[in-house]
Amino acid sequence: MTPAFSARIDLRRALAVALLAPAVVLACMLAGMARPTAQGIDDIIVTYDQSQLLPLSRPAAEIIIGNPAIADVSVQSANLLVITGKSFGITNMIALDAKRQVIFERRILVKRDDVRVVNLQRGDKGRQTFNCTPQCNPTVTVGDDKEYFESIMKAAEKKSSMSEKAADMPGSGQ
Repeated sequence: MTPAFSARIDLRRALAVALLAPAVVLACMLAGMARPTAQGIDDIIVTYDQSQLLPLSRPAAEIIIGNPAIADVSVQSANLLVITGKSFGITNMIALDAKRQVIFERRILVKRDDVRVVNLQRGDKGRQTFNCTPQCNPTVTVGDDKEYFESIMKAAEKKSSMSEKAADMPGSGQ
């Protein structure tokens, strides 16, 4: 192969790369834009088992929740709602005024608090969840091992019952 022939091949390769590179970049950008996003810009993001306030521009007469198993909304006042994350997932909320005009319409994304939660996967025993703030204490989350979930719930109910009994005792300040 002569040096002149080799130079022509190299020039053709460089020209092909120069012409194809913008097309490849454009195709990648378009492919990225075509993918549905998990979280939209206007989504309300609520952490599982937590609440957040949502002020409205005018009084609401009716609140509609797409899937109340994912998020719950309670009316604090005519212009203030409380959204609670009940289970992981995406649903929507629509607030209507007395004339049935839409005041507010948005998706609600319920996510887990990954910053302070540790999951322990115990082989065939399933998952156990701990809330680490800063000590790790057992907590329950949808998807935990059934036995673990039930034992933690039973312990929490027992503790709550003990607290209620102590509050009802004479001299407890009530």
